[in-house]
Amino acid sequence: MPRRLPPLNPLRAFEATARHGSLTKAAAELHVTHGAISHQIKALEASLKVRLFERAGQRLKLTSQGAELLPAVSNAFEGIAAATARMTRPTSSGALTVSCVPALLSFWLIPRLGSFTAQYPGIRLTLNASNNPGNIHSADVDVCLLYGDGNWSDCWLKLWSRLELFPVASPTLINNKAIRTVRDLADHVMLHADDGREWHTWLTAADALDLARGPQHLMSDARLSVEAAVHGHGVALGDTVTASGLLAKGQLVSPFNLSVPAVDAFYVACRNDLKSAPIVKVFIDWIYAEKEETAGLSDLPLPGQKSIRKRKRATVPGLA
Repeated sequence: MPRRLPPLNPLRAFEATARHGSLTKAAAELHVTHGAISHQIKALEASLKVRLFERAGQRLKLTSQGAELLPAVSNAFEGIAAATARMTRPTSSGALTVSCVPALLSFWLIPRLGSFTAQYPGIRLTLNASNNPGNIHSADVDVCLLYGDGNWSDCWLKLWSRLELFPVASPTLINNKAIRTVRDLADHVMLHADDGREWHTWLTAADALDLARGPQHLMSDARLSVEAAVHGHGVALGDTVTASGLLAKGQLVSPFNLSVPAVDAFYVACRNDLKSAPIVKVFIDWIYAEKEETAGLSDLPLPGQKSIRKRKRATVPGLA
């Protein structure tokens, strides 16, 4: 025996009106007129031979029959919406292993992890802090986020973000020993995340290669140098991607108005045979979408710092 169901459009009008307690708000949600909603509800009441609403001041109130019908209708629409979402999104369940530059992992990816989990609760991530291009071809890694020149062969590879570099320090450090000019850096510990190449690039732009060097510490990666700066142990080079959150929260400040383009950039890479895997595509699409949401922020002045690109001589406060 076929099931007897009310028509769909009147049910939608009923559910929206019950949720808002208002014909006008239901009409706005469904992009129809107030009169159309009223007509649909009257048609549903005529079909069921019951009253579904009664007036209570400025709001509509469900009758006992309407209150009995609403949960079934709401659950049905929620089920349809959930099923539609599952049908229209890529396969998104299983395990995924991601190898990521330590600084990018700590300061950019992990703060956004909730967004990924909310969208793809069926994906179990394994996150490894590493900037080893050899992981691209590792059977234990699905996707790599790397910092480098992008010169890696026999893989799928795409530029994710370029970045600019600038000195960063904790507010406490600067309050205790001011940094007003580039020359003041000589009175502070210089924190390196590489062999000195990136500081050399920035000091060249600042016309300060002859700067007298004080104590220096070498770190294995930018995450450690930036963390050391947060704890007030010296001045590190931050970048427009990983340091932006720390600057916004006031954990770091940038004492100079000069940033320089980094020689290297962030890339996303994986084995050629994995790029078409749905779960890999889900993660790659997500990380580009997240980056797109903040597109343009790296072109804006960061708190306490303004990006200036110089073709000839860079002007820094305190340097003539």
